[in-house]
Amino acid sequence: MIHGRTQVLALGLGLALGAALAAGPAQAQIKIGVGGPITGGSAAFGAQLKQGVEQAVEDINAAGGILGQKLELFAGDDRGDPKDGVSVANKFAADGVKFVVGHFNSGVTMPASEVYQDNGMLEITPAATNPKITERGMWNIFRVCGRDDQQGGMAGAIIAEKFKGKRIAVVHDKTTYGQGLADETRKVINAKGIKEVLYEGVNKDDKDFTALVSKLKAANPDLVYWGGLHDTGGLILRQMRDQGLRAPMMGGDGMADDEFASIAGPGADGTLMTFSPDPRTNPKNKDIVAVFRKRGFEPQAYTLYSYAAVQIIKAAIEEAKSTDPKKVAAVIATGKPFDTVLGTLSLDKKGDVSNDGYLVDGKKKDRYVLYTWKKGPDGKLSYFEDGE
Repeated sequence: MIHGRTQVLALGLGLALGAALAAGPAQAQIKIGVGGPITGGSAAFGAQLKQGVEQAVEDINAAGGILGQKLELFAGDDRGDPKDGVSVANKFAADGVKFVVGHFNSGVTMPASEVYQDNGMLEITPAATNPKITERGMWNIFRVCGRDDQQGGMAGAIIAEKFKGKRIAVVHDKTTYGQGLADETRKVINAKGIKEVLYEGVNKDDKDFTALVSKLKAANPDLVYWGGLHDTGGLILRQMRDQGLRAPMMGGDGMADDEFASIAGPGADGTLMTFSPDPRTNPKNKDIVAVFRKRGFEPQAYTLYSYAAVQIIKAAIEEAKSTDPKKVAAVIATGKPFDTVLGTLSLDKKGDVSNDGYLVDGKKKDRYVLYTWKKGPDGKLSYFEDGE
């Protein structure tokens, strides 16, 4: 009807009104960005974030959108580099993005979040775990994952129990995430009376770890604790096995992709890993997991965490009856419970998952659990929660 009326208006007015109408729908879109390492060594995790957000946006738009508006998705590749993360953040700001899911790496998330704050944008990270992320008094940053001090606390307690009186080596990749997690774990084992036999940092982009493995062999550890991501950890473990070092490796959520076993080889069998509860195992997620698999993507690790971040943004916009990021953030910070694929969770004023953690069918789930890498029913090496 509106377009019909413009046809009978004077040409100049018609063109002006037509241009305004053409701009209208674009302005009405709710612009959401997903930022992560789409390329580079952490690309497997970038794919998890991107796939999770894409599917959530697709599902929400198919159901009518939010407040009558559709979501328009923008993706940015930060390559796991803080400088590229800032570039992505500035590009999102220039594009008019108001809500961001990302980033993956803690060292990228922090500088990017400052750009988002300066531009009035709300960010929910599905994966960045460094404690400082939510300790800076910022209104715009939240996360649906746990923190390194929580994960390191659990990892240290497990090591102290399972490897009491044993020789522990601690290796990290010098990144905000990797060294942060290693240091939190080391702090706990030290407090429990275990002094590591080796504490060593490596460069995350190195490929030859001959010198490190020589030091490890000389230290003769019963366990090598790795603070870092799956690609570097996988190379270290493969080279450990190639040079005859049989000590098991243990790490955190940065190893949670099947690519770790592909890189490490058969020697990955028996590797220990702390990570949040796997939402794929929740029967309520059977249908959404099937949707991802139909797309040819296994929704492991942070895929459903990214999906949940979009669910929270949607619910908070609807509660606020506004797409103003500050008003939406204020709703999230109230501690309101959100129903997500992770279960029911609420976020506190700092932006962390509240002390209630995740509630699945009314039962509290721990923020971190222990996994072991082993062969599954299909004969493929993957990670399984202890007891599975």
